[in-house]
Amino acid sequence: MIDIVALGEILIDFTPSGVNDQGIALFARNPGGAPANVLAMNNRLGGTSAFIGKVGADGFGGYLRQTLTGCGIDDSGLVEDVSIPTTLAFVQLNEQGDRSFSFYRKPGADLMLTASDIRRDLIDQCRIFHFGSVSLTGEPCRSACLEAAAYAKQQGKRISFDPNYRPLLWDSEVEAREQIMRGIALADILKVSEEEMLLITGTADLEKGSAMLLEMGPSLVLVTMGEKGAFYRNRTHVQMIPTYPVKAVDTTGAGDAFVGAMLWCLKDLPVEEISHSDLSQMVDFANAAGSLTTTKGGAIPAQPTLEEIRICQKKKEDSV
Repeated sequence: MIDIVALGEILIDFTPSGVNDQGIALFARNPGGAPANVLAMNNRLGGTSAFIGKVGADGFGGYLRQTLTGCGIDDSGLVEDVSIPTTLAFVQLNEQGDRSFSFYRKPGADLMLTASDIRRDLIDQCRIFHFGSVSLTGEPCRSACLEAAAYAKQQGKRISFDPNYRPLLWDSEVEAREQIMRGIALADILKVSEEEMLLITGTADLEKGSAMLLEMGPSLVLVTMGEKGAFYRNRTHVQMIPTYPVKAVDTTGAGDAFVGAMLWCLKDLPVEEISHSDLSQMVDFANAAGSLTTTKGGAIPAQPTLEEIRICQKKKEDSV
């Protein structure tokens, strides 16, 4: 069995990397794309995974394939497009390390994934199928993604969905919300940010918003809140779990590290049967993974090891 199969974008994140001798900003070529980041975190912790997606038949695409294999991720579901280049994103950081994106994707190869490209045999072998809404921003990838998620659901796989809302990739908030709702309807595990909860439910109130999201179908709702931590709700419990105080350098991929760590914890357990105590510990673990990822540049390169997470947790316990 494969722990997690993720479908979606894998791309190049060009992240700030100082300046040259003339004071001109430099950018580092970092592998990125939320679904790939999630798998990388899972594998960093010792899990197994496979990726389904599309890159260009170019140097960037080759580098991303090497990145997947270097992380131990099965790349047999990664398809190359000979006519459309690999998707690129440029990341800008503010003084707090918070990021914003500029995408070069009209189209990019990830958007050209078709239903015939999808390796259903990989889905057949997985425990969890994960996807996000970037794959729902246009055709043909939208239909391919929803078809794959529906197939995974039919096969009894647990479905994980992260809206990962990027406003610049959508024509309107109305369209984004409509498509994100389609993803939520398929999900067993839903991770949203505070902003995404507001977009979907119309409320910033954690109690009300998370309850509304749970009623849409998922068994577990996770709301990540940056430096404040994460909030979770299932059918019987709600709780806010504080995060870990760190010096953030780059928040790129922190939410993906949270999801990857959370899915790694959940892979062998029915979501509906997890105790309140165990779920709290899992969210705390995922918080540590996300927090530590912000202390270095990039997404995948910044992800912590299991040992680093355990050390971080131990320091927090000792300080209480």
